[in-house]
Amino acid sequence: MKLLGISGTISGTRTRLVVEKILDSAKEQFPEIETECLDLGKYDIQFCDGRDPETYTGDTKKVIDIVKDADMYIIATPIYQASMTGALKNLFDLVPVSAFHGKVIGFAATGGTYQHFLVIENQLKPIAGFFRSYVAPNYVYVHNDHFNENNEIIDESIIERINGLANQVVFMQKSLNN
Repeated sequence: MKLLGISGTISGTRTRLVVEKILDSAKEQFPEIETECLDLGKYDIQFCDGRDPETYTGDTKKVIDIVKDADMYIIATPIYQASMTGALKNLFDLVPVSAFHGKVIGFAATGGTYQHFLVIENQLKPIAGFFRSYVAPNYVYVHNDHFNENNEIIDESIIERINGLANQVVFMQKSLNN
């Protein structure tokens, strides 16, 4: 089984660091799974123009295929202007609905205000519902204050939430597969 972590931004490092921390925790708890981090900033992805996803080429096709081939997901975004990034929204538009159908998604976000965690509840979870995915009940929101000057997560309660989310996503997907 493959857990794909998606860092839904093309700039900065904190969101990717959170994704990697969750993936590391999942691998530690479930050594038998495969993990991969998809950093959208490392690909030249076209804007969705409404065509069949199978007709895209290059990095766009590669990213679509990576997403389709995963069994479960951690999807993270920084919060800009009280919303997810355009890069993540574009990915959701590019990937066929069937890619996420019946699979578990866990969400994480990073941001500079304590109210922005609501983006997970009000925007990301409904998108997962549209895809007919299962959503892990826990999520992780990491505020700028939870990092030290070396971009390491220093808040113990956040680390606990990371471990809990990693466990929930893999446990739920394994349970669905049985």
